[in-house]
Amino acid sequence: MPRLLFLFLDGVGLGRPDPQSNPLAAAHLPAIEGLLDGRSLVAEAAPFEGELATLLAVDACLGVPGDPQSASGQATLLTGRNIPRLIGEHYGPKPNEAISSALRENNLFMEVIRRGSRAQLLNAYPPRYFESILSRRRLYSSIPLAAALAGLPLMTADDLQAGRALSADFTGIGWAAQPGFPPAPVYGPEQAGRRLALQSEQADLSWFDYWPSDYAGHRASLEQAIALLETFDRVLAGLLDAWQDRPDLVVLTSDHGNLEDLVHRGHTLSPVPALLIGPLPVRRAFARGLTDLTGFHDAVLRTLFET
Repeated sequence: MPRLLFLFLDGVGLGRPDPQSNPLAAAHLPAIEGLLDGRSLVAEAAPFEGELATLLAVDACLGVPGDPQSASGQATLLTGRNIPRLIGEHYGPKPNEAISSALRENNLFMEVIRRGSRAQLLNAYPPRYFESILSRRRLYSSIPLAAALAGLPLMTADDLQAGRALSADFTGIGWAAQPGFPPAPVYGPEQAGRRLALQSEQADLSWFDYWPSDYAGHRASLEQAIALLETFDRVLAGLLDAWQDRPDLVVLTSDHGNLEDLVHRGHTLSPVPALLIGPLPVRRAFARGLTDLTGFHDAVLRTLFET
């Protein structure tokens, strides 16, 4: 049975190949372009199937009017249900009671554990995050909520120190810069990618929630977005270097567009990427019938338990 590493990049769609408005077309991303035989991560690159990777364009609108939102999009990924249609709208950024209820009924983390396998959310959260949750000043977003509902302990500063988790920016630089945060190891991007690969061996389903990409889209600074993407690409390069010939699958996707169109300065109607990295038969099994966000749930379970 292959393991699966799910790299969730919040707010990243497949846009036009315009380097003036799309940082994915402007940034130097040799790891991604190497996977795609020199193509950029833009709409015209999909569909693609190569020696190392498969790229599909996946619908995030789900037949519901309005701009896709984080809470309902992420919950759709995690449940396989069309959450916007279920609740009558795209909703976010944090889940309302209807979305929370759907995640409580069933989600991918629950499914994997119920079938006797192991799941983990590899993000480390600082003490003030937990304090804010307990005091109700902050709500869980859909991904940590799903993990918590499945009984998974969210990773802490201790897990970060021990190398069992990574900070939101992978490297620990942002964490270390925060006043009052516990000490954290700081990695180079490639080193962080290698650590991600190593820790993903500890579970059948590993998930990393990379939300800085959505923040960069909302800030609408091309220069900042390019810098963020180029750092992420170096993390991916380290991950791929450590991955070698593993029979496992890396899945990179998103919940809605944003970062790919800085002119729009908000969520977009763009399709999101499904970038699959791993053995061709495993990629093909995962990609079968994958056309919108509802398809990821069954594709993950099919890969983990039927491949």
